[in-house]
Amino acid sequence: MLATLLVAPPPEELLRRLAAMGADSTPLGTALGQLAEAAATADADSVADEFAALFVGVTGGEIMPYASWYLTGFLHEKPLAELRQDMIRLGIEPSPGVAEPEDHAASLLEMMQGLITGLFGAPLALPEQKIFFQAHLGNWMPRFLGDLDKAPSARFYRAVAGIGRVFLEIEAQAFAMVD
Repeated sequence: MLATLLVAPPPEELLRRLAAMGADSTPLGTALGQLAEAAATADADSVADEFAALFVGVTGGEIMPYASWYLTGFLHEKPLAELRQDMIRLGIEPSPGVAEPEDHAASLLEMMQGLITGLFGAPLALPEQKIFFQAHLGNWMPRFLGDLDKAPSARFYRAVAGIGRVFLEIEAQAFAMVD
C-alpha cells in the first residue's frame, strides 16, 4: 500500500477503498483510521496536485523520495550503487520502463515486500531481511517520512507519512528481535 501511494497519486477508486478502512486503538489502527479519514475527504484531482507539488514540481518537488538524496545530499550516489549490488546478489531486476532510480522509496518498499513474500525466489531469511531493511530503508526513510509529514503541501500525504512511520517502527522493533 505504501509503495502504491508513493509511486503515483491514487485514482478515485483507490481513495474510496482507503476511505472504507476501519480503525482501532493500536498505533497501526489509529494511523489507518487517519488515512481512511484523509481519503474520505480527498478527491483524485486534488491528491494528484498534492503529489506533483510534493514529489515532482517544475524544478523538483518539496521532497526527494530517494535514499541517495537523504544519505548524501545528491542523487545517483553510493547508496544507489550499493543497492544495485544487493539487487544483483538477491536476483532483483529493475522493472522495465521505469525511469526512476531504484533507490526511490516506493521501489525499496516493493523490494522489501518481494524479499519477504518470495517474489524474487524463495523468501529471504529474517537475518537477511534485516540487513536489507537496515541498509536500504531504516537508515533514511524515517527522516523522509518526517519531512513528508511537515511538508507545506502535504494534506492527504501527511496521513501516508503517519502509516509509513508506524510501519517502520513495527519493522524496526521486529528486526531488533532477530539475531
